[in-house]
Amino acid sequence: MTYSSKAKAPDKLSASHLNYQKELNPAQYQAVTTVEGPVLVIAGAGSGKTRTLVYRLAYLVDQGVPPEQILLLTFTRKAAHEMLSRAAQLLNRHLGQVMGGTFHSVCYQWLREFAHLLGYASGFTVMDRADQGDLLQMIKEALGFKALAPPFPRKETLADIQGAMVNKKLSLANILHRDYPQFINHEGPLAKLFAAYRQEKRQQGLMDYDDLLVNGKLLLLEHEDVRRELSGRYHYLMVDEYQDTNHLQAELVRLLAYTHNNVMVVGDDCQSIYSFRGANFRNIMDFPQIFPGAVIIKLEENYRSTQPVLDLANAIIAEAREKYTKCLYSRQPDGCRPRLVCAADEKEQSLLVTSEVKNLLRQGVSLPQIAVLFRAGYHSFDLEIELGRAGIPFMKFGGFKFLESAHIKDLLAYVRVVANPRDALSWKRLLLLQPGVGARTAQNFLARIKGGFPLEEAQKCLAQQRQGSLKQLADLLGQLGDTHQTLVSRLGLALEHYEPLLASRFDDYPRRQRDLEHLLAITSRYHDLRSFLTDLSLEPPASLADVARPTHEYLTLSTIHSAKGLEWEAVFIIWAAEGRFPTFYAEEKKEEEEEERRLMYVAVTRAKRHLIITYPHVGYNRFVGMSVNLPSRYVANLPRKVLESWRATISEP
Repeated sequence: MTYSSKAKAPDKLSASHLNYQKELNPAQYQAVTTVEGPVLVIAGAGSGKTRTLVYRLAYLVDQGVPPEQILLLTFTRKAAHEMLSRAAQLLNRHLGQVMGGTFHSVCYQWLREFAHLLGYASGFTVMDRADQGDLLQMIKEALGFKALAPPFPRKETLADIQGAMVNKKLSLANILHRDYPQFINHEGPLAKLFAAYRQEKRQQGLMDYDDLLVNGKLLLLEHEDVRRELSGRYHYLMVDEYQDTNHLQAELVRLLAYTHNNVMVVGDDCQSIYSFRGANFRNIMDFPQIFPGAVIIKLEENYRSTQPVLDLANAIIAEAREKYTKCLYSRQPDGCRPRLVCAADEKEQSLLVTSEVKNLLRQGVSLPQIAVLFRAGYHSFDLEIELGRAGIPFMKFGGFKFLESAHIKDLLAYVRVVANPRDALSWKRLLLLQPGVGARTAQNFLARIKGGFPLEEAQKCLAQQRQGSLKQLADLLGQLGDTHQTLVSRLGLALEHYEPLLASRFDDYPRRQRDLEHLLAITSRYHDLRSFLTDLSLEPPASLADVARPTHEYLTLSTIHSAKGLEWEAVFIIWAAEGRFPTFYAEEKKEEEEEERRLMYVAVTRAKRHLIITYPHVGYNRFVGMSVNLPSRYVANLPRKVLESWRATISEP
């Protein structure tokens, strides 16, 4: 079949008699009916982005565009399916001929047709993540790199590094210096390994997930006849969530528009928060330069939130250094002003959130309509304990669940055996962490202490072992058993012993180390070891087990990254303090600090009506002890007309 490179311009009349002007607001209507040439739709939070895409799909077909000449690019198959289904319902006709899907799936279809031009057989195989790791491990062993002085990346980390080089367009040296400094000495072997990986894929007729984009771009770039054919085949391009595209995806869009420039991209520069995945903020900002003459349409009417919530969002993003200026507004002007609440410490912050959740429940807001959002997974650790104590079920999304993460369990094993020398499970975990200790040694030790005896006897038993690591452990346990020391100093000693083991166990140990330091902060308010362990263990595991089966209503705890695209009646944003949000690391680079601002904007715009932002006035720092926290720069010093400042007052029911 041949395709015209110049499709017929849509007629003005609607064949289906849909009244688009009545169904859409003026900005949405303009976006739907501007179909020729490049169009950039800046869709503010809650402004009906999906509705606009659905009606534009319907409008194109309604005006006589052959469905097979439309390409809809999304980030999930579910999103593409939903849009196509809704458009089909509007038109009351099947739209199966529209090509809709992810960038990867669309490239896969082209490569099945044209991969021979790149030297691949038509029967090439696409590897999943596990296959990719296995191939990297096989090459690592074949090259003899297992014998190199540790640390050397595990196969999962090798796959992450390879993916970062492709999606972020960074050199191996840059990635190692920025994210994996512990592997810098192995830059030469790693470069050799990745070169062998690329060669092995080619020889075996394999592509990994990232190769679909790389080879899709290569196909269009090096073969003008294919570029012309595919550009003519898809005369109308639509791209969802354009702010989340990486450099490869943006280049694919540019190449596909080769014969016509009929490209509509929809996104929000203020919600560009996924640079760690390779998303490039410049793609949406530079669209008018890449496509000269682009029409820019802004969707500013918000259908989610009350005006006071939007006033705060507008004030936060107004200070962004680079943006498409817009002002969100709502036809729901009523509502309470958002509050910035300073709690005395993290404990009071957790009590405040728990108390306010109970107040909302009494006001008729259901638990599923409430969420607590945070910058990093460990920020909710203390709150998880308090919610468990209060009997409030919750589900956590993003980050580690406090008591379910391996590194938290590892560190707690040090003090669990001190509190209860008969705890065989914690003994086994602790022993197997030690260098040179295997399952047999651990089992022999556990057999000797079966039935239990004092910690001093366990120390003597460890000191008699051949392994030097166990003798060191015996000395440490003696210090941990000293009740004259504060609990936080005892756990700090355990952390000093565990840190080299952490680094050898996990390639992402810097992130996990921050979790452990926050555990020390929680410990700082306890004096008794047993009380600390009891508070950790008594409620959270049961509540997590309950909500793992979605038969009960639950409160949502979520990192902000995991909450994008969602909404709740009431939202709490915790740990809105300098050094936590934005993080200390983000302050080193202006572009990262700006992304943190956008992250705060995303968090705020998840709320429909109730919004409370909190931070603890003082917090524990491992290196300086208790220190004073300042409110996040994104919300500090905002006028009271958009954000009320309060001191926490806990009202128990």
